[in-house]
Amino acid sequence: MANATAHRLAAEALGTSILVATVVGSGIMVENLAGGNVALALLANTIATGAILYVLITIFGPVSGAHFNPVVSLVFTMRRELGVSQLAAYTLAQFAGGVAGTWLAHAMFELPILQLSAHIRTGPAQWLSEAVATYALVLTILGTVRARPEAVPVSVALVIVAGYWFTASTSFANPAVTMARAFSDTFAGIAPANAPHFFAAQIIGGLSAWLMAERVFGWRRDAA
Repeated sequence: MANATAHRLAAEALGTSILVATVVGSGIMVENLAGGNVALALLANTIATGAILYVLITIFGPVSGAHFNPVVSLVFTMRRELGVSQLAAYTLAQFAGGVAGTWLAHAMFELPILQLSAHIRTGPAQWLSEAVATYALVLTILGTVRARPEAVPVSVALVIVAGYWFTASTSFANPAVTMARAFSDTFAGIAPANAPHFFAAQIIGGLSAWLMAERVFGWRRDAA
């Protein structure tokens, strides 16, 4: 049992780390190559993120469920698929893995490892965008788990790809990723002072999607 728990936590930490390293690293790369073309930079960042999400969920899903996101873990706790102590452990692994991923991206591009972002991302439109992005992500996960579990990797990758473009915030939709990006003053960064509002919006969006799924999909243990 202890060994299985260690495997799950390692998968969550490693998966979140690789995810964040991809988000931050591809952001640094596009800043270097896009010549100031922000649309092109966002497109490249989007493609890299969607691609790595598909891979990570495919390989780590059988180990830990491939949450890589404290809000997703919270929803599965509400679903009673994850215990409260497991939620705390998953969340810690996700946050730690995310920050490690930021540092890894900095190291790969020979940037200062320790940074704080100065990128301001705030205001009602940004907060609403984060609530909507997280709502869409969680509803996608729950709906796909119910209808076609084997399609979860591609469904999650696609909803995040879409979220980059239909939300004003470019769809962080993840407190661990948000925190990690606060430690990078690069294309993907967010000022640390702006992160708590993103956290709150993400939690509201995720729990709203869970409540909707309970009713629309009948997504309960006794109905699964």
